[in-house]
Amino acid sequence: MKHTVNRFFFIILVSASVSFAQQKDSLSERKTVSNLNPLIELRDQLDDYFNDPNFSNAIWGVLVKSLKTGEVIYKRNADKLFIPASNMKLFTSAAVLLLLGPEFLYETNFYVNGDLEKGVLKGDLIIQGSGDPTISNRFYEGNQTKIFEDWADTLKARGIWVVKGNIYGDDSFFDNVGLGNGWTWDYESSWFAAPSGALSFNDNSVEIKIEPSEINFPSKVSLKPYTKYTSVISKVTTVDENTESSVSVVRQRGTNQIRVTGTINKDSKPIIEHVSISDPTMFFLTVLREVFERKGIVIQGRIGNLNSAENNIIPDDITPLYTHRSVQLKKIIKELNKNSNNFYAEQLLKTIGLEIYNYGTVENGVKACKEIFNSMGINPENMVMADGSGLSRLDLVTPRQIVNLLSYMYKSDEFSKFYESLPIGGIDGTLINRMKKTAAENNVRAKAGYNNNVSSLSGYLKTISGEQLVFSIIVNNYLTSPALANYIQDNVCNRLVNFIRN
Repeated sequence: MKHTVNRFFFIILVSASVSFAQQKDSLSERKTVSNLNPLIELRDQLDDYFNDPNFSNAIWGVLVKSLKTGEVIYKRNADKLFIPASNMKLFTSAAVLLLLGPEFLYETNFYVNGDLEKGVLKGDLIIQGSGDPTISNRFYEGNQTKIFEDWADTLKARGIWVVKGNIYGDDSFFDNVGLGNGWTWDYESSWFAAPSGALSFNDNSVEIKIEPSEINFPSKVSLKPYTKYTSVISKVTTVDENTESSVSVVRQRGTNQIRVTGTINKDSKPIIEHVSISDPTMFFLTVLREVFERKGIVIQGRIGNLNSAENNIIPDDITPLYTHRSVQLKKIIKELNKNSNNFYAEQLLKTIGLEIYNYGTVENGVKACKEIFNSMGINPENMVMADGSGLSRLDLVTPRQIVNLLSYMYKSDEFSKFYESLPIGGIDGTLINRMKKTAAENNVRAKAGYNNNVSSLSGYLKTISGEQLVFSIIVNNYLTSPALANYIQDNVCNRLVNFIRN
C-alpha cells in the first residue's frame, strides 16, 4: 500500500513537472512568436490598455483596420452597440457631404409685400429662413451681429429707411421641434443643447460675462449680444481672495429669463458662460429689429412669426428683395467637427431632410441618411440615429459601423473635405490638448466624443512606416475620470502610430 501511494504521488509530481514544462515552453514560445511577430505584440499591449482595472465595470468597443490591405489589426466587441456621443457627427457630416456636396449654400430670402415710396416701405418685410447655422460671429471675426448690420446696409442701399408694416419671419422649412429626441431635460439651458430652427441667430445662444467688483458688492454682469429678448437676474457677490469663485448661470425653463447666482473672487478673471434661448425665430427677429433701428432704419410695425396662429396668412403679392447666401458647406462641416458643434449638427440633419424630402425634420434627415449608410455597407436597421449631434442617449452604433463609414469616405470623392474637417491630435479643435509631444501629435485625425459615462475617438492615423489605419475606440458605462479614458485612447493611438511590421 505504501509503495502504491508513493507511486501515485510520483506520477502526480511527474505530471505536474511535465505540465509546468509545457506551460513554460508555451510561454517561451509565445514570447518568441511575439518577438518575431509585431502584430501579436501590438495586440497584447492593446489588451493591457483596455484591461485597465479602472474600467472593470465598463465595456470597450474597438476596431482597427489597415486601409491598405483591409486587415483587422485589432478588435474588441467590434459588433456590439454603443452610445457614441459626438462620434455620431461622423455620420451626419459624411451624409451631408455626399448628399448635398461641399459647395452647398444656405439661402435666406427677403421679400416685401408693399410699395416703396421715397424711402418708405408701405408694407411688410418678410425673411424666409432655410436653416442657415452660420448667421453668427463664427465666420465674421467675432462680430455676432455683422450679418444683420450688412442686411441693414443693403436695405438702405435699396432705398428702404422706414418700414411702415411689420417684420415677419418665415420658419416653415423646418418643424418647430427644437430639442432632440433623447436629450436630457437638465441640458435645456446649456449652449450645447441650443434648439434648432429654420431662422436661427448666434447658435441660438447668448453670452454672459461675470466680472468682480468691490468685495461684498454685486459683481458686474453683461449680456452679449445685448438684447431685450432676454432678461438677466444677477445675484452674484464679489468675495475676498480667500474664497473660491462659484457661479451658476441657468435659464428658467420655458422662459428667456437667465438667473446668475453665486460668488466671484475679487482677483478672478472674467467668467464667461453661454446659455441657450427658447423660440429661435423670435430671438432672430428681436435682435434683427434692434440692429436695424441702431443702423437708422425705422420700424413702425411689430415683429412676428409668419407661421404662428395669429399670423398664418402668407401674402399673395410678395416681391423678392434680396438673398443672403452662407459660406460653403465644406467650411460649415469644419466648424461642426473641429469644435464638435451640436447646433450645427442638428441644423445639418434637418437640412438633409429639407433638401431630400422637402421638409426639415429629424425623421426626414435620418431617413435620407440611412439610405446612404446602406450603400456604405452599414445596415441601417442595426443602428439607432436619434439626432445629428450625438447628444441623445438613444443613439446606438458599433465600432465596425464607424470604421465602415470612415473606410467608405476614404475612397470617396469627398474624402479631402471630410478629412480636413476632423480635429488634429495636439494641434486644433477638440484634440488641441491631447497627444502632445508624442508620435501621434499632428498625425491622428479623429472625432472625439463625450457624454456622461461615454467616451469615444474614431478616425485615421498613419504609422511611422507609412501604413494608413482607420480606427474606432468607444467606452461606455465607466465611472472613473473622463481624462483617464482620454489617456488610454491617446496611448493606443500613439502605440498604433509606432507600429512597424517585419
